[in-house]
Amino acid sequence: MLLPRKNCARSAKCNSPPAGPCEIPMQKQVIIDCFPESALKYQEGYAVVAVDVIRATTSAITIAARGGRCFPAPSLNAALKLKTTLKGALLAGEIDGDIAPGFELNNSPAELAKRDIAGRPVILLSSSGTRLISLAQECNTVYLACFRNYGYVARHFADRHSRVAVIGAGSRGEFREEDQMCCAWVARDLAEMGYAPANDMTFSIIKTWAFEPPDAALKGKSADYLRRTGQSQDLDFILSHINDLHGTYQVRGGEVITLPECKTDSVIERAPVISTAPQTYNAC
Repeated sequence: MLLPRKNCARSAKCNSPPAGPCEIPMQKQVIIDCFPESALKYQEGYAVVAVDVIRATTSAITIAARGGRCFPAPSLNAALKLKTTLKGALLAGEIDGDIAPGFELNNSPAELAKRDIAGRPVILLSSSGTRLISLAQECNTVYLACFRNYGYVARHFADRHSRVAVIGAGSRGEFREEDQMCCAWVARDLAEMGYAPANDMTFSIIKTWAFEPPDAALKGKSADYLRRTGQSQDLDFILSHINDLHGTYQVRGGEVITLPECKTDSVIERAPVISTAPQTYNAC
């Protein structure tokens, strides 16, 4: 990638002829962050991947995968206002884990998977995840990831984005385990494709979770909450749908859009450790 001369960091000392761009390769980077407000740090030059495994991005991707039209809302008022503009819209969401007042469904991917929502608008609300998605729409590009599609997210980025921020929604001020895991897996795949971890936190989270199995999420507080409140069906749904969707999901104009599936028979092959040398993968 070539930097325009006016942005070239070494232009003041560069003795080469002024014509043409200064050929300095831009190092691809991936950074892991957490909490909705963090999205505002990546408004320029980043593709943002929003992650809320339990449960907003899993619900949003499930809606889109079943042919529904998903509209994440940042707040209850925003959701109710949006409903007045979308004929026949289904309200699905929670506030602090409980179904939101006036809503038909909780933010439940298991329940959404049972509904006939093909072609129907679904307004989705959650305490953290849909706020993250909404704030991330101020950035250049917003994707969604969860356990259902994490293995195919990185493939889509090759040659499209040089800087990627993978952001976990968090819950009650904590960067929950399941979100760290999904962020780590996406960042790990990008690292294996030549993206450099941007800071120590990113490297540490990748190192901690890169090769943990999905059911390691069972030890987390979010999983414990679902069990204690009789919502284990969502936990079962999440852990029984691993990389079963090969598409990439992007948010455009407030709606979750399904991009074409990756043309591959398998997920990225795992390396035993994060390699410092880029490996060869098929982009989609």
